[in-house]
Amino acid sequence: MNCLPADCAGDAMTTMSPTAAPEFSRIIRLNELGDGRRERPIAADEAERIALARRFGLRRLNRLEATAHVVPDAGGCRVEGRLFADLVQACVATDEDVPAHVEVPLDVRFVREADEIELSEEDCDVLPLEDERIDLGETVAQTLFLNLDPYPRVPDADEKLRALGVLSEAEAGPFAALKNLKLGDKD
Repeated sequence: MNCLPADCAGDAMTTMSPTAAPEFSRIIRLNELGDGRRERPIAADEAERIALARRFGLRRLNRLEATAHVVPDAGGCRVEGRLFADLVQACVATDEDVPAHVEVPLDVRFVREADEIELSEEDCDVLPLEDERIDLGETVAQTLFLNLDPYPRVPDADEKLRALGVLSEAEAGPFAALKNLKLGDKD
């Protein structure tokens, strides 16, 4: 199970204060759901994409869209669909642009307060249902964040680093030192 709350410590999500409105907000009240058959397409506009790129440390977020079905259930509701994004991250080795296309499923369950919920690894993410409404935009934004490459690299990063004299892990690690260690002459 993944952590989706906007206040997870130690990640880019913490830059959004608890009182600030999300950059990409699409509120849906549970009394507006119907039977969940209606497809709900959403897309971030340019200002929302710029704000999300800043929040997630991206160079650019060129596209963020999703299609979702929000299906009511006894404990709250479930969001199922797909997320599509085109973005640019910075290479961790060379600081060059690394373009990426993200296309992942959305599968999030919003539950009313309960004592405890047991989940297996195959289960969807679970968030608390607050005030009988969900924020589909923020759900999509957090799902995008969880699916970003944490260490983006350009394909030829190793060659560029080698040209600058940077040693690879194999060349600089402890086993490389042992390999180069001479134990004296055996004459």
